[in-house]
Amino acid sequence: MHDGETLFLKGDPGDALYGVRRGQITITTTTDAGRQFTLNILGPGDIFGELALLDGHPRSADAVASGSVELFMIRRSDFQDLLKRRPEITTRIIELLCERVRFSSERLEEASLLSLRSRLARRLLKLAEDFGEEIDITQEELSVLVGAGRETVNRQLQKWRKSGAVELGRARVKIIDIRRLQQEAVERDRDSQ
Repeated sequence: MHDGETLFLKGDPGDALYGVRRGQITITTTTDAGRQFTLNILGPGDIFGELALLDGHPRSADAVASGSVELFMIRRSDFQDLLKRRPEITTRIIELLCERVRFSSERLEEASLLSLRSRLARRLLKLAEDFGEEIDITQEELSVLVGAGRETVNRQLQKWRKSGAVELGRARVKIIDIRRLQQEAVERDRDSQ
């Protein structure tokens, strides 16, 4: 897939599960008013589309390539045949679904309990786990991921840039001082923003 190419849209038939071999996939949804919300950014080793694979219902979000992307795919019909032959796979599927629920719960907890600084540090550290210390992401995408305005995210990134914790570029954040971000990530006081 090429940069900006759409794999599927919300409402499309759910006929397959995908895995990222190379590149990034952005999972988004759009409100009726046209506002786009980034649900997740996936990289090598991540899989997506498991809900549609299991229940056969339409897609619940959009999946768009960010850069050059290589994927693998398992069709729903093939997967159902595999489950009949190897029912022990269901345990891994349940584990995967639990991971997704935990991810959603953690994001809700972060939005409710953590300062912007902590949420942003956590998200950058998580993205660095998947993509390395140089992360291709816009400030707008980051702001959606942490549930804050772009200007607020920009102010915090600029503070970290001035202190030497990060370097900023066009649609790019490079982590320089990972320890500093790790310290920021554990802070739990919303008032210390």
